[in-house]
Amino acid sequence: MSPENRRSPPLEHVHATKRRRTLKFEQLDENDNQTKSQTATITETETLTWKPDQCRNLPTSNRFEPIRSSRNRCKRRKRKHKSVTDDHRQWTFSSRDLSKFKDKFVVVSYNILGVENALKHPDLYDKVPPKFLKWERRKKLIREEMSSYNASILCLQEVDHFDDLDDLLQMDGFRGVYKARTGDANDGCAIFWKEKLFTLLHQENIEFQNFGLRHNVAQLCVLKMNQSLLESAEESSLSMVSQSQSLVVGNIHVLFNPNRGDIKLGQIRLFLEKAYKLSQEWGGIPVLLAGDLNSSPNSALYQFLASSELDVCQHDRRHISGQFAKCRDIEFQKRNSTSDCNESKALKFVNETVDGMIDWISISRPLLYQWTDVELRLATRCEGVTELQHQLNLCSAYFGIPGSHRTRDNLGEPLATSYHSKFMGTVDYIWHTEELVPVRVLETLPVNILRRNGGLPSERWGSDHLALVCELAFANNGDGT
Repeated sequence: MSPENRRSPPLEHVHATKRRRTLKFEQLDENDNQTKSQTATITETETLTWKPDQCRNLPTSNRFEPIRSSRNRCKRRKRKHKSVTDDHRQWTFSSRDLSKFKDKFVVVSYNILGVENALKHPDLYDKVPPKFLKWERRKKLIREEMSSYNASILCLQEVDHFDDLDDLLQMDGFRGVYKARTGDANDGCAIFWKEKLFTLLHQENIEFQNFGLRHNVAQLCVLKMNQSLLESAEESSLSMVSQSQSLVVGNIHVLFNPNRGDIKLGQIRLFLEKAYKLSQEWGGIPVLLAGDLNSSPNSALYQFLASSELDVCQHDRRHISGQFAKCRDIEFQKRNSTSDCNESKALKFVNETVDGMIDWISISRPLLYQWTDVELRLATRCEGVTELQHQLNLCSAYFGIPGSHRTRDNLGEPLATSYHSKFMGTVDYIWHTEELVPVRVLETLPVNILRRNGGLPSERWGSDHLALVCELAFANNGDGT
């Protein structure tokens, strides 16, 4: 799939208007998570731009429903809501005939909400009943959920009770490896695989602090699909590996801080470099990457993953992850720099509408922000380098299988993979190289259903994120197309 085919459709329906508006926003300090409220009044000409979905009509607002005069009709509507169940998730299948593909597996990417993180941020879960936050309850829900998907590989983030999960998942036939974050945090990443399906051939970890990129971590494993239950990791060697049934599995939890786009980009860049290198060392095997990227589908970071290249100078590092739930940084201040990244650009804010779709507000003005040499070095590894490239031809699993407008945005990604009182949106992804083919994906929940719950975790779901689930097949084990 060419990079051009993975990019969003052209903008249409542009309307300009002049108006005065007062914005309340929060400014996130670049060195910590402290926020402060500010207000700003702006009088200017704005260009309101809407991105339509070329494949389907956008839904109208789902806040209001028509008034029913019949009591029986109201009862039927209530029964219908109960019968469908608020928390039911549907599988969506590829339109291709994949019946000839034999070696298939189900992968899950899931930020399971660290116990310590939930305790430290009670304001994020003020609408969640306290019992739904209890780890003893949540870990059982997570295990049951993984079992219901018949999962083969699990990529978990925010894991701070690995031993608990390991004990539970071992009873379901999983084996796993764990990497804790460096620094003061107690959580980390974990990869589990079904022992009867896969053998672990190699594992390595990335501690980003070794590269000046904060205390986040990532994992990389080489897994081989078992030909026989008698085969074990000790009996395998590199020369014996069947390339068509081996793959690199990567798991990452990217830095949250929206202001530090240079560090976010540096973490993703290093993650991709290591995954590609490992793939080549094992004979050019497929690559599967999953995790919480703390970036939106409309972001420059997403563009970098999908298109394999990024001109850093075209983006403000504070906005490179697309985390624009609120309009921050209304005042643009010029920074001293020795780099030449001071280009004029229209800044775009993302506003989430009631039905979960995306509006873009483009404010035409010079982009005064500049990248320093230090920031460029963190993002690109070299001072003075402003253009990034990676060598993995990646596809998003959810993009590869079109879904319903009730759960997908106009890029094909889920509308929301995370929901608490301060945020609703998509930050979790499953990416794969072209040697893997998506067979089916599990749709997330519609935005109106999520809002009806008031927040996650809930009675059924054990985290403030929704698991992404995809069944993949080895492309060269099928019809060769």
